[in-house]
Amino acid sequence: MRRIWVLVFVGLIAQLACAAAQETPSQEGSVAPAGTASATLAGKAGSGASGSVAFHAMAGGVHIEAKVAGVPPGSHGFHLHETGDCSAPDFSSAGGHFNPAAVEHGGPEAAVHHAGDAGNLEVGPDGTGTLSLHSSQLAIGEGPNAVVGRAVILHENADDLTTQPTGNAGGRLACGVVSAAATP
Repeated sequence: MRRIWVLVFVGLIAQLACAAAQETPSQEGSVAPAGTASATLAGKAGSGASGSVAFHAMAGGVHIEAKVAGVPPGSHGFHLHETGDCSAPDFSSAGGHFNPAAVEHGGPEAAVHHAGDAGNLEVGPDGTGTLSLHSSQLAIGEGPNAVVGRAVILHENADDLTTQPTGNAGGRLACGVVSAAATP
């Protein structure tokens, strides 16, 4: 009888190990969140603003890395907008902030905020600035929180992180449409 229990126990351990191996992919065939996307920012006529934004899928969301140049020093509101269209001279064609959950505007650290609220990008005296942010409310691929097909907007002023619905960040200084990165 003892031998049967040992065999049953060993069998259960083997089944659990197989199940864990199926749920936890190997490094070679990793099933981690896949995908990257990017946007190239172009400033409105005469501004000289430019930049790039990279989106990387990560466990629990998306990591955003932005770099800008030719921008007046100071804080500038930085948001993902609902429509991937930068054709209007003032970039109004990008629509409002990306807000799939229909909640109030706020800073990226606030418990409640638009999925597209990325806070402020700080620009130094040399006109360059960066932003690094992880968002649990965004995704690269398909679905209601996908970034591809949206627009990134750099605003003229700082986002006060409270005024509804836009944070009082002023006009739109630069815009870029988010596209999926080509797969090798």
